[in-house]
Amino acid sequence: MNSQSNKTEKIRKLSTSNTIQLAGLEHGRVQPQAVDLEEAVLGAMMLERDAVNTAIDILQPRSFYKESHQKIFSTIQDLFQKSEPIDILTITNALKQKAELELVGGPYYITQLTNRVASAANVEFHARIIAQKYIQRELIRISTEIISDAYDDTTDVFTLLDKAESGLFEVTEGNIRKNYDSMSTLIRSAIKQIEQAKDHEGNVVGVPSGFTDLDRMTNGWQSSDLIILAARPAMGKTAFALTLARNAAVDFQKPVAVFSLEMSSLQLVTRLISGESELSSGKLRSGNLRNDEIEQIHAKITGLADAPIFIDDTPAISVFELRAKARRLKSQHDIQLLLVDYLQLMTAGGDGSKGGNREQEISTISRSLKSIAKELNIPVIALSQLSRAVESRGGDRRPQLSDLRESGSIEQDADMVMFINRPEYYGLEEDEHGNSTLGLANIIIAKHRNGAVGDVQLKFTSELAKFSDMGHSEFDNMDTGFSSIGPNDDFDTGGSITRPSKMDDEDFGEDDDDVPF
Repeated sequence: MNSQSNKTEKIRKLSTSNTIQLAGLEHGRVQPQAVDLEEAVLGAMMLERDAVNTAIDILQPRSFYKESHQKIFSTIQDLFQKSEPIDILTITNALKQKAELELVGGPYYITQLTNRVASAANVEFHARIIAQKYIQRELIRISTEIISDAYDDTTDVFTLLDKAESGLFEVTEGNIRKNYDSMSTLIRSAIKQIEQAKDHEGNVVGVPSGFTDLDRMTNGWQSSDLIILAARPAMGKTAFALTLARNAAVDFQKPVAVFSLEMSSLQLVTRLISGESELSSGKLRSGNLRNDEIEQIHAKITGLADAPIFIDDTPAISVFELRAKARRLKSQHDIQLLLVDYLQLMTAGGDGSKGGNREQEISTISRSLKSIAKELNIPVIALSQLSRAVESRGGDRRPQLSDLRESGSIEQDADMVMFINRPEYYGLEEDEHGNSTLGLANIIIAKHRNGAVGDVQLKFTSELAKFSDMGHSEFDNMDTGFSSIGPNDDFDTGGSITRPSKMDDEDFGEDDDDVPF
């Protein structure tokens, strides 16, 4: 009996499902839209200036469902950017100049739009509904593409996942990918950036490094830049990267994401505590600490404990995983800087790992890191190893761009390439000028796409694995005006007069106790 009832229930559910599918096929589907609200918003923008200011911040031409409405809104945008009046006549005239008036329905249609709305009071609410309908249409488009690709057996599943997440991320951020930007839009953005740089204190417009001379040369780490930090082992790549992360997060409250493929998150934090408390890492690991040193740690790591630093120590992370996690960190915590330690330990994943050699895989990784920097609009600092050619080079063993390991595309994709060179490591205690190199670290900027190249000298404390400014005296660069003054030989001429001292007239005996001085 139960078996019969279960069979009847399955038949009923199947019949209901088929009925719903047939109903959908019979009536068809229409994409989400709100044409009447589009007409109301356009009409309100022609009637009131405040409506233009409100709607133009919420909508884009592509937000409208009807192509004629897209053209009208685009024309309103152009007039707004030129600070020209916006009404029926100016819009009609502008459309006529672009030969688009008849395409949108002629002057009569423009006139009828103002009759669709009695007041512009609700224009913001209407505009947001239009934006929501556009997002729905974009989600349908992205989902349709994903479904189509998922049925294709030749599509790599990781590539498909990345494409799906990328599309959804664009919708979430409201930055739907465009084919192009007009010159007028780019000019306005560039002028705005220049004005912000002018008004910014300290002339550091990017994410500060915390090092005075380095910031002076780079103006901070710039958004969408890929910065390669390369050095031989034991030069202090990780230590320098951690110092950059610490300075940005603690001193300037910039959220930083660190992806460590070489060291565990606990080891990195121990290094940070060592640098902050000025106690060696060995001492912290062994636990050989006095009570006052424990108190010293607690007193000095307060700022570090509250710092917006996010560490991920997933080993052998793929580009796909890195991109996905970086997107989430950008969405949830608005990270301003991304560090990867280090590039050669990553895997391409997806199509990049199929066939080919290691050089091609590294090329894929470096291109992907650059695309992440552009997509999230943040600087990405990737650490890299150098080849052994540095060790065999004579002299000060100064690294070169050709020393970048496993791929020449790293230097091509990078906006900036920096090297760390510590002469003391190679037993060179003096430079060519006779200056001491003990505790000296040269940060060599070998490539800078948007600025100058050169060297920056920092102090390296090996016991704490910590980099800091050299700490020049404030008098070192002061122009006192006396540096060019030499001895005057005019005083050696025969025109001087020598007079005897009155002391010469005094008679001091050998036994006189009152001998002066």
